[in-house]
This record gives sequence, C-alpha cells and structure tokens, in this order.
Amino acid sequence: MSLSAKRILLVISGGIAAYKSLDLIRRLRERGATVRPVMTRAAQEFVTPLAVGALSASHVYTDLFSREDEQDVGHIRLARECDLIVVAPATADLMAKAANGLADDLASAVLLARSRPVLMAPAMNPMMWSNPATRRNVVLLKEDGVTFVGPAEGEMAEAGERGVGRMAEPLDIVAALEALLDAGPKPLAGRTAIVTSGPTHEPIDPVRYIANRSSGRQGHAIAAALAKLGADVTLVSGPVTIPDPQGIRTIHVEQAEQMRDAVLSQLPSDIAVMVAAVADWRVTTSAGQKIKKTPGEAPAPLQLTENPDILRTVGHHEKRPTIVVGFAAETQDIEQNGRIKLEKKGADLIVANDVSPETGVMGGTRNRVKLITESGVEEWPELDKDEVAERLANWIAEHLNQGAVR
Repeated sequence: MSLSAKRILLVISGGIAAYKSLDLIRRLRERGATVRPVMTRAAQEFVTPLAVGALSASHVYTDLFSREDEQDVGHIRLARECDLIVVAPATADLMAKAANGLADDLASAVLLARSRPVLMAPAMNPMMWSNPATRRNVVLLKEDGVTFVGPAEGEMAEAGERGVGRMAEPLDIVAALEALLDAGPKPLAGRTAIVTSGPTHEPIDPVRYIANRSSGRQGHAIAAALAKLGADVTLVSGPVTIPDPQGIRTIHVEQAEQMRDAVLSQLPSDIAVMVAAVADWRVTTSAGQKIKKTPGEAPAPLQLTENPDILRTVGHHEKRPTIVVGFAAETQDIEQNGRIKLEKKGADLIVANDVSPETGVMGGTRNRVKLITESGVEEWPELDKDEVAERLANWIAEHLNQGAVR
C-alpha cells in the first residue's frame, strides 16, 4: 500500500466541492492511510460529520472549544499527530486565515500550530481565485512552505459559468500527496517508457482535417501513472485541449507521420504504451488553400493514403521495447478484434474497449476495458480513466519485473 501507516489530517472547509472529500477519504484509506478529519462549521452545511466519520472510521473534530477534545489542547495534538495535513477543499476564506495567521476556529488553529507539511486543494469561483487578495494569499502560503494541487479548469456550480477554480480530483490530490511524502513505491525506477496520446489531425486543406474523437485523457493519465511508479516517461501527444502531465517530457505533434517519427526517436525503451487514436488515413496531397464549394456541384473526391501503423512498427522493431501495449478502440466484436490486433501488431497486451457513441468513452472521463494477452482475457469494471491508468501501470510493472507477459 503506497500510503500504508501514514497519518493524514484532512481539513474540510465549506464549499460545494466538499462532497469530493468523501471520495478522497476512500482513496486515502484504500492505500493504507489513516485519516483524521477536521470540519469547519461551513463544511457541515455541505457534508455531514456522520458521513465523514463513517468513511474515515474516525472521530470527526469540529469545535475548537469542545470540552472533550480540548481537555489536552486538542488542536496542538491534531497538528502534531500526523504525517501531513491536507486541506480539501481549501476555500478562499480558510486560505486567507492561514496566510495571515488567524485562528478563530479549529481548522485555522490547527494550521497555525502545524509542524507538518501542508497540501492545499483550492476550490472556489474563478473570480474569487483570480482576485488579487487570493493571489497574494497564495504567494504568502507558498513562501510559508504550503504546497498546492489545482485548482483545475472546468464547469462551476453556478449555471453556465466556467473557469479555473474546480477542486483537483481526489486521485490527483492523492498523487500530489504521495509526491510530497515520497511514499509511493517505485517499481519502475530506472525504466524508460513511451506513451502516445490523443488524436492525430491529417490536413485536407488549411482549415479542414481528418481526425478521431480522442480527448487524450486516457493516454495522459497512463503517462502520469507510469511516472508515479518511477519510470522516465516521454509522452507523444497529438492535438488535445488538456494540459500536459506535470513533470513529464511531452512531445507535441499533429500528424501520424510526426507521431511515428517522435516515437521511433525515443527507442530503445523498456515500455511502449500506444494509446493514441491515430487516423488510419491521410489525404494524399492536402490543398494549399481552403477548398471552396461551388453551389450545385459535388466536391472533388479525396484521394486517401494509409497512415503508418505505429503500434505494428514498434511491435516488430529491431529495438522493440520489452513490453509493448496497444489499445483497440472498437464498436463491435471487441474481444475478437482485440485478439486479431494482438497477433498482427506484435504487442504483448491489447487494452480493448467499446467506444460506441452511447458509451461516452471517447471524450469522457470513464472507461471499461478488457486486457487481452496470449494467455487469456481479463475484464475490468467501469472505472475512472485515472483508475484504469493506475491499474495498467501496476500491471506493466508487475509483468516487466517478472520478465514475462505472454
């Protein structure tokens, strides 16, 4: 367990993102951590101490003036009897108190009395996050040694509002916590990995292109998961709108041929995970100017050329990685098509999934996959793409270190 025996003091402050703290508790405990929760009065308006206590299997601390909890100066004890303090969500109000040394409730008193590392996961409206007062407080907190994860960009609780202010997802907080404690196992230390992600864009003319509906979320998550296990990862990404994973070397490309060249430039490598949804074809000759339509006339037919098969090239390369993993995005006969791909591409593992429109996998945040090897098929339940990435990285580490896949 990556956080086994670690004592986490979780401070939950008042915001709509407080509901995510329940999942965060589960993530921490399943990794072996002990979670001791502190809730502000405002936090209790969003989630109940009963729910927090049930998930954490711990007493929930809420009151600075509790006769029971403070008979032995409880807020000092809480600040010391932990390995790390996590504030999630961290509201603008609590951050302001912590930055300026205020201590008028239990949460702020604990933060003032701290002697352990602090990780904050801010969550607030984008205007509040960008307000000069908040920005000043963030600077002060960082100067005091506080580490931040997020906030992320996305939809807000307020209807129709979008921007930077969403609390980081629980798994992102766990990853940041592990990095801060350096508690995660490193079974891939000293290993190198290449991961491809996202779509490719094959130009028809300067404004049109052929592409697949890939968001890059799964590939980016796998790159991050491999890096968390200690691998030296190079991510080759097609055009996506999501940020590069932190601390990972990323090569940005547009077309399939560019992606192939970038991948081959990174060989030899121990691991290759080809997740990208590469366009199968490209226009033989793309137009130098925008193709104009003529009313009443059909467009000229497009002459297509097959793109390079990057997975097959890597699977049969003279510098073939020890483990080659491919993805099979299918809409029918998932297992059968995955087995065919396994044989033809020279892969050790095919991760097959159903990308039919009704599944929401393409562009979504969840995935349901089957792991296909020569020895059989392993089906995983529907999971968050970060969870798929984490499980797959562990699978790769286990089989790489055993020296056998097939």
